[in-house]
Amino acid sequence: MEALFEDLQLDFTHVELPRYIAVEGCIGVGKTTLARNIARLFNYDMLLEQTGENPFLARFYQDPKATALPTQLFFLFQRANQLQSIRQSDMFTPVRVADFLIEKDPLFAEVTLDDDELNIYQQVYNKFAIDAPVPDLVIYLQAPLDVLAERIKQRGNPLEQNISTEYLGALNDAYTQFFHYYDAAPVLIVNARDLDLANNRDHFKQLVEYIVTVKSGRHYYNPVPVL
Repeated sequence: MEALFEDLQLDFTHVELPRYIAVEGCIGVGKTTLARNIARLFNYDMLLEQTGENPFLARFYQDPKATALPTQLFFLFQRANQLQSIRQSDMFTPVRVADFLIEKDPLFAEVTLDDDELNIYQQVYNKFAIDAPVPDLVIYLQAPLDVLAERIKQRGNPLEQNISTEYLGALNDAYTQFFHYYDAAPVLIVNARDLDLANNRDHFKQLVEYIVTVKSGRHYYNPVPVL
């Protein structure tokens, strides 16, 4: 990460930065990496998914049907509580970057739960998501299935090695469908197929320069090849 910021020349003195940014995308696309790097660059607080705290996750990846509902409800409660902290914080609390958008939470539920479980989940979700703050900008990182699978393999998280191609593909399709209609906040859809936002300074710099120009509507970012 240090190499990413070495000699990174960006001037935001006269730029109005978004106060609350949500970075989204399928498992393996790099959303947490981008969220961390933006937070460091802008000196923002971070609001990150705490997947390691979910006691059901390991069992879910091994046997999805057996523990899908408690796994999903745990994440819902966790995310709702994190977002509620923003509502309760002082107006002078530093701005934030999150690596999740709570409106996407049902995507996982719809992919993993049967009809009866989904009905229970939806009733709970409707109670928790009402007061979720709206981001000033949503960044959706998008990549094809083969890229996601390779990145998951490379980062070597033991839990994630049990993720099936079928599940990952269904989830990736659900994200695509969701963001096709999402209009609650300005959206930047990023083609992350060939982006290395963890190590490549030019990739990161070009993306950030585009991010700060987005004020409203829907935008698409395709990286310019760096010679």
